[in-house]
Amino acid sequence: MVQDYYYQRHKLLEKIVKQCSSAKHIYQTHALMVTTGLDRHNFFFTEFVKVCSTLGLFNYACSVLKSHKQPHIYLYNSIIKSLLVSYPEQAILVYDQARYMGLNPDSYTFSFVLKAVVGENTGKKIHCRAVCNGLDSDDHVAAALIQMYLKCGRVLDARKVFDGMLFRGAASWNAMIAGYAKLGHPDSALSLFEQMPQGWYGKSVITWTSVISGYAQANRPSEAITIFRRMQLQGVQPDEVAMLAALSAAAQLGALQLGNWIHNYINNNKLCLTIPLANALIDMYAKSGNVHKAIEIFDNMDNRSVVTWTTIIAALAMHGLAAEALEIFSRMETSKVRPNSVTLLAVISACSHAGLVKLGRFYFEAMYPRYRIKPRVQHYGCIIDLLGRAGRLAEARQLLKDMPFEPNSAIWGSLLAACRIHGDIELGEEAMQHLLKMEPHNSGNYSHMSNIYSSFGKWKKAGITRNMMRDTGVKKVAGGSCIEVNNRLNEFIAGDRSHPQADIIYNLLHVVYGQFNIEATDVFD
Repeated sequence: MVQDYYYQRHKLLEKIVKQCSSAKHIYQTHALMVTTGLDRHNFFFTEFVKVCSTLGLFNYACSVLKSHKQPHIYLYNSIIKSLLVSYPEQAILVYDQARYMGLNPDSYTFSFVLKAVVGENTGKKIHCRAVCNGLDSDDHVAAALIQMYLKCGRVLDARKVFDGMLFRGAASWNAMIAGYAKLGHPDSALSLFEQMPQGWYGKSVITWTSVISGYAQANRPSEAITIFRRMQLQGVQPDEVAMLAALSAAAQLGALQLGNWIHNYINNNKLCLTIPLANALIDMYAKSGNVHKAIEIFDNMDNRSVVTWTTIIAALAMHGLAAEALEIFSRMETSKVRPNSVTLLAVISACSHAGLVKLGRFYFEAMYPRYRIKPRVQHYGCIIDLLGRAGRLAEARQLLKDMPFEPNSAIWGSLLAACRIHGDIELGEEAMQHLLKMEPHNSGNYSHMSNIYSSFGKWKKAGITRNMMRDTGVKKVAGGSCIEVNNRLNEFIAGDRSHPQADIIYNLLHVVYGQFNIEATDVFD
């Protein structure tokens, strides 16, 4: 009976602590804890301080901590951990208070508090304390140190910690590899990955996924897919995160067969089709040309994020289905999902591709009054592109002049392309002058300007433009293409014979062109 009484009392107080929603509730609950002696119970005390911090009563939480009669580092560790995501600065203050109380931080303390660090100086101080306590060589502490330095952009310091370890566990290896990948150094991530020892902890799906993501984020999708295939050959089963990285690479390449295989794998292995994974499938199918499949996935989703709506709107816009894109946007507003700046960019882009000038301008001008979104340079670029495509070059030039940003090369480039279509030499020359300063080695700009002169019969100026391109060493970017055969993506670049089956391909092309009486040299040169 007595045990049941104490059990019920504990459960009741636990419920009361979790339901506190104001300072008054906190004071009343604290009084109850003191009078019942439960303030000495570490579990309740920890939960109570967490709730105090969540309600913004951090000073009260600190005073309660100081008054605790039997402080223990475990108590402080629990509170630091609970504050990491939402209140990192408070987590560091709790760590400082623990040291002030004479408590000796353990490996969990350092692992937690280092994740709360946002400044390099604070991180170095905690690093020094970890060294003094002899815990800097602990695998989880070292991993937290590596992550902290990488978060502060100190790649060399992170690598110094890694190289200084006598024993490296999975945590430190994964931290360093993932750090390289996230900071745009996929080759360094792969190099370290190859050095990772085989064993009970080596090269898990987390490690493989870090490398795959690194190459995908660096816009090197072919290498990402190569690593993904290696992972499969070595018998490592991909999870939802690995599939997300592979889908990103497949979308960049437009590799429909590979994307289909990934989709089937997700279904056959009953992986959780999370919202990010579904979004990636929509993006992959759209970029691979199967927009109907993208719409099917979208329609079958029970829950959709703003990214989901934005992805399908952008997909429809990309395929010239402006009416469908705008209808989806209307459904989005009806569903009470608030659009973000990327959503509005996709909507204006849909209007641009369909030549819907009035509607495009309406959404652009309604961005702040209606959606409380300030237009960015990308939005100005999109509306200027819309006006340029429609031949309203004077309006486009005036908007460019009035915008609160310096126009970038993409805006001047779209204006130059519009001048080529609609034959405006004067504005084309102005755009070209800016582009020569911003991207002097872009061969496309020279070609556009030369074509503008040629269309007006100004052959001398067209020749001068081509000579300027030659004299400054600008070369045309070689044309390229890719084709997916048997789930393998084959890339071809004009004049490049590096493909492993190049001899067979060229011999077959000789046969094909011979049947049509075409000189092979005319094609291959």
